[in-house]
Amino acid sequence: MTYQLNNRFKMFTLNSNETLAAEMAELLGCKLGKCSVTKFSDGEIQIHIEESVRGSEVFIVQSTSSPVNENLMELLIMIDSLKRASVGTINVVIPYYGYGRQDRKARSREPITAKLVANLLEAAGATRVLTMDLHTPQLQGFFDIPVEHLFGVPILTQYYENKGLDNIVVVAPHNGSIGRARKMAKLLHASLALIDKRTLGENEEETINVIGNVEGKNAIIIDDLIDTAETITSAAKAVAENGATSIYAGCTHPVFTAQAIEKIEMSPIKELVVMNTIELPEEKKIQKIKTISVAPLLVEAIDRIHNEKAVSPLFE
Repeated sequence: MTYQLNNRFKMFTLNSNETLAAEMAELLGCKLGKCSVTKFSDGEIQIHIEESVRGSEVFIVQSTSSPVNENLMELLIMIDSLKRASVGTINVVIPYYGYGRQDRKARSREPITAKLVANLLEAAGATRVLTMDLHTPQLQGFFDIPVEHLFGVPILTQYYENKGLDNIVVVAPHNGSIGRARKMAKLLHASLALIDKRTLGENEEETINVIGNVEGKNAIIIDDLIDTAETITSAAKAVAENGATSIYAGCTHPVFTAQAIEKIEMSPIKELVVMNTIELPEEKKIQKIKTISVAPLLVEAIDRIHNEKAVSPLFE
């Protein structure tokens, strides 16, 4: 597909998503803008934009993934640099929005850091945010600028349709993922199941129950992100114990901290499909994990924003 870009269009990347940004630039048929990211001896970040951006419509590709604070500061400094260079608009493409899980006060005297980050992006000068699978959709309301919120479920659904699985049950590994699982189940014309975890008392062990029939079925466990992999692997174990024939899993954001890779390797999960919203280092690329690209979806959204066409068809 050929995209129409005018001479005001520019796209830059920083350090968190260089491979994804390069793929996006190739699809768009453009070159990435020239900028350098360096550090002073004390660790302070310095950014220099090495070409004119005056009056331009700029897109910056940068996930706020690990190292979260460093990537976030790079993004904020880049936005400030662009604003001071008299750009027209600053569109921030954040495939993975870090701090998104800190979206409410779970206990007294806690911050709502997801809102703080939204405030920082706006204060720095961002005019639009394009992101994927926020931990909760309500995070869009933390911004007073336009937020284009894309979803990974259609991409994962297409993958499993092409795989040709039958007798499918889509499994939500916790209550928060039931909406996502329900949408995939509807698209695949599959049944739905839920993992219910509960602790009856302070000194009692956590119990895990499977609500729904998984026996003899191909189970697909779906979530927005995988961090320590404890939730997804305990769900896979429960589904296996309840008689599932084979177990697949998928998520948009492969955060993968602590012993996540080891847990996935030892789990009954046959294949885990993730997206490249976070760039995986070589040591985390194991045979069980398959990565599919979000570049085509992000590029389509960028084209629609740039050419002032509706983005809403991409939400369906």
